[in-house]
Amino acid sequence: MKKCFILAGIFFISIIWQNQQIYNENGPLFEQFNPTNAMSYVETQVSFGPRYPGSLGHQKEITWIQNQLTRMGWKTEEQSFFYQKMKITNILAKSNSNGKLILIGAHYDTRQYADQDPNIENRNSPVPGANDGASGVAVLLELARILVKDHRNIYWLMFFDAEDQGQIQGWDWIIGSSHFVQTLDIKPDDVLIVDMIGDQNLNIYKEGFSEQNIQLELWKSASNLGYLIYFKPEIKYFMIDDQKPFFDKGMSSALLIDFEYPFWHTTADTIDKISPTSLQIVGSTILDWIKSK
Repeated sequence: MKKCFILAGIFFISIIWQNQQIYNENGPLFEQFNPTNAMSYVETQVSFGPRYPGSLGHQKEITWIQNQLTRMGWKTEEQSFFYQKMKITNILAKSNSNGKLILIGAHYDTRQYADQDPNIENRNSPVPGANDGASGVAVLLELARILVKDHRNIYWLMFFDAEDQGQIQGWDWIIGSSHFVQTLDIKPDDVLIVDMIGDQNLNIYKEGFSEQNIQLELWKSASNLGYLIYFKPEIKYFMIDDQKPFFDKGMSSALLIDFEYPFWHTTADTIDKISPTSLQIVGSTILDWIKSK
């Protein structure tokens, strides 16, 4: 019975994946978003262990992200600076093309302490970060494989550090993205941030600091693909996340996040909570949105 259930699930994912090819009048515009690739990226990150600034897993993550992007053909840059005497490193991947500048970002750090864990004894343990950290990076890396071949727009893929350490030992939230925005001399046309989008029970509500026009476009793409059951039409949260520094500077930015995740900032944010179908739903929606640019 268990084997049959697993095989049925794989078949279902395969059918969804095959049906999400994105076309224009000349044929396929993008390759398919591959949920198997994305899930493997989550698994690799979790295998590094905790990935908060200063940890061994953090440095492994930086090296691995850069290696993946370089192998795919992206030009990468490190933006390093110090915060509370700790080295913080943002990673930027740039495409070699012309057109609109579209920035897609996610944070890669994991929270140092699981301070929302229902078991008080676990609250000094680090968060594994399968969803809160690894899922967004996984979607970006699979998008990187596809978008490196698209020369209609300029793409920046931004992997932010130190998003998730707020209220720990005097730290603030969104350190990496806040620093990055202060150093920008080019204003992106659109900014999209993804965070915690691998939940098996995917529910993405509109977010209050997000640009309404981008949200309308994203929800239209979700509708095109039959995903409105996962994309809720109402604003439910105002999130301090990596979209916020762009919003504060008046840039067109939006956040896709599933804040209904019950394992947020707990030691139970583990690989068994992640769905490749959810990764594919979000990734394919983003590709459909980009298609319209």
